[in-house]
Amino acid sequence: MKSSNRAWLLLALWGGIAFCLGAALVVGLFVLRSGLPLGDRSAGGDPASSPPVIPLETSTSGPTAPALIDESESLPADVRAQMDEIESQVIALRGLRATGSVIRDLLTPEELVQHVLEDFLADYSEQEARDDALVLALFGLVSESFDLWGLYLDLYSEQIAGFYDDDERAMYIVRGSSFGGPERLTYAHEYVHALQDLAFDFDDGLDYTEEGCEADSERCAGIQALIEGDATLLEEQWLRTYASQDDIRQILDFYESYESPVFDSAPPFLQQDFLFAYTEGLNFVQHLFRQGGWAAVDAAYADPPRSTEQILHPERYPEDAPVQLELPDLLPALGPGWRELDRDVLGELFSRLMLEVHLPTEQAHEAAAGWGGDAYAAYYHDDLAPGALVLVSAWDTIRDAQDFMLAMRDYGDARFGEHSATDFSYTWSDRSVYVLVERQSDQTLWILAPNRETGEALRAAVTFPAPSP
Repeated sequence: MKSSNRAWLLLALWGGIAFCLGAALVVGLFVLRSGLPLGDRSAGGDPASSPPVIPLETSTSGPTAPALIDESESLPADVRAQMDEIESQVIALRGLRATGSVIRDLLTPEELVQHVLEDFLADYSEQEARDDALVLALFGLVSESFDLWGLYLDLYSEQIAGFYDDDERAMYIVRGSSFGGPERLTYAHEYVHALQDLAFDFDDGLDYTEEGCEADSERCAGIQALIEGDATLLEEQWLRTYASQDDIRQILDFYESYESPVFDSAPPFLQQDFLFAYTEGLNFVQHLFRQGGWAAVDAAYADPPRSTEQILHPERYPEDAPVQLELPDLLPALGPGWRELDRDVLGELFSRLMLEVHLPTEQAHEAAAGWGGDAYAAYYHDDLAPGALVLVSAWDTIRDAQDFMLAMRDYGDARFGEHSATDFSYTWSDRSVYVLVERQSDQTLWILAPNRETGEALRAAVTFPAPSP
């Protein structure tokens, strides 16, 4: 497995592809029920004041006409005309110029599945997915045998309504029976991604690449939320300003018949993670928009958010940057037969999602809210289930570290049984697992191992409090 791959967190990042989920189209229902009369074709109030909903460089010379290349001869003339119109409308709303060429095309659902197999999952093997499931199991989020690869394949095939591929600079919309309201709304969302890439350059400007995301997944999660929150807010504005009566009717019909059995059956943490860039990303971009309109959103691309913490708490952006922590190579301490599954940053989002499995939502959110930075390493041995995990976390204050310790005590009791305690640590130990949670000043340490001997060997090998690189 690639170091810091963490596909289970970032999902759609690899290759810098930006998506519009099928569930994203539900934005129509929320917008239409938030006070906008169906016949109102005006801008209709401050878009940033709208409630958070699931969505689907400012030019100094002003917007220009779209600059697109059609490579597909299958696009009907009326669809091309509608795309041209939507592009002009999006440019007028968003204020970004079309400074280059972008391909556009329609896909059938069957062609989408082929894209999922050949492009999205081409560099992600079933073995890597099994390893990622083992990491998730160490965090208590799934079982060790969970079929993560199969879930991704089914979920992408079900959920993607359109996508922008920055490798090809191409927009694809999943074709319905016609190019109606849902497809038009999706196209508005995807065209924002094209404008973002042309203006800010996902690869070279933002380092929103596979390599960049492997190096710092929290930073890429923040960028993904900025990109999708931007497109979602604009999508909402387009719906309020330009959607026709037929668009509205068709979007409402889509919502009434919309089903997502794969998404609905996915683990709750994965559902929240999958929608994070849309829901919390929208909140983050709305916060910027209230401060300075689209110019403030544009400015964020020059200094993108660096963590899920900054997305969850927009008021902490950009000053509250995450603390960098370092863990040593622990394989020598573990001995023969062990292999490293992953090492990365967990982040505030997954800290709270992990806690939510066994704790009330409010307690989990409060305990994770003081997150300041972390580092984890996960290991596996074929004969020593469940493997081993070391997580060291820095907190904003000593009180925040104490709050997380108390939450981990309750989490550990719920997951592992009754604990033993000292002034600064809790332990759980039986024949199948050894767990230690320890605090020193504003840092906490969590070690999970298959037995006490392995756990104590890890504790001896870890420098705690952990140093910064």
